[in-house]
Amino acid sequence: MAPDISKSDDPRTLVSTDWLARHLKDPDLRILDASWFMPGMARDARAEYEATHIPGARFFDIEDISDARSELPHMAPTVEKFMSRMRAMGVGDGHQVVIYDSAGMFSAARVWWTFRLMGKTDVAVLDGGLPKWLAEGREVEDMPPVIRDRHMTVQRQAHLVRDVTQVSAAAKLRDTEIIDARAPGRFTGDEPEPREGMRSGHIPGSKNVYYRTLLNDDSTMKSPDALRALFEAAGVDLSKPAITTCGSGVTAAVLSLALERLGKSDHSLYDGSWTEWGQFPTLPVETGPGGA
Repeated sequence: MAPDISKSDDPRTLVSTDWLARHLKDPDLRILDASWFMPGMARDARAEYEATHIPGARFFDIEDISDARSELPHMAPTVEKFMSRMRAMGVGDGHQVVIYDSAGMFSAARVWWTFRLMGKTDVAVLDGGLPKWLAEGREVEDMPPVIRDRHMTVQRQAHLVRDVTQVSAAAKLRDTEIIDARAPGRFTGDEPEPREGMRSGHIPGSKNVYYRTLLNDDSTMKSPDALRALFEAAGVDLSKPAITTCGSGVTAAVLSLALERLGKSDHSLYDGSWTEWGQFPTLPVETGPGGA
C-alpha cells in the first residue's frame, strides 16, 4: 500500500478520519481498537468494541498483550508474545496499522509505541479516535473481522524503553529530560494517586506536560508548532534526549507520539512509570512544580 502523506497525515504517526475513510477498503490496512480504561471506571473496553467498532477493526487488549511475568500493570510484552498475538489477529509484515481508542487520544498511543518498540514503523494513531469518527457519522459495525494469519518479523528497539535503574541515573545526571504526562495535581503531589500504596509527587528534576494540554477540544493532536510551544513552556529542552513517564506507561506514549510529530527521535518511555517509582521508598520523590 502506498500511503499518501499530506501536511497532517503521516502513516507513521497520525492520520485523520478522512485519511482512514479513503483507505478503509485497502487490503493491507489493519485497524486496531486499543481502548482501555482506568481501574474503577466501570467500563468494559472489549464489550464496547464488540457492540460498535470501525469496520474491520480488531481488538487489541492492552492487559492481555503484556508481560505476564511482571507485577506491574500492562508492561510491554515479550517479542514472542507480541508476534503470537499479532499473528492470531491477522496483523503482520506489509500491513499499514491504524490504531484508535474510544477516548479520542488516550490508550491508542500506547499501542502505537508498542509497535514501534517491536520495530514496526508503518503504524499510526487515528487523530480524534472513535469519538471523532462517530461524530462525523461514519460507518461502524458490530461484526467480528475475518482473520487470516500473517507472519510478522519483529526487531525489538531497546532504546525506546527505559527501566527504573536507567531513569534513576538520568534523574541524577540531568542529561536527559524526564517528562511526566500526569495531571498537574498528581505531579505536584497535591492530589492522591488513583492506585493505593503510591506516594505522591514526581521524579526529581522531571517536567510536567499534562497529556491533555497537547490535544484540541475534539481530542485531535495540536499542530507541531503548538506542541513545541507547550513543551518549551514547561521548561523542556528539546535538544536533550527525553524520557516520557506517567502513571502506568499509557499517557506517556501520548507525549512520545507528540515528540515524534516534532521530528524528535531520541525519546524513550519509562514503562514502569509512577506505579513503579512511587511504591519504592528508597527512590527520591519531589513535590511542588518541579523542573529544578
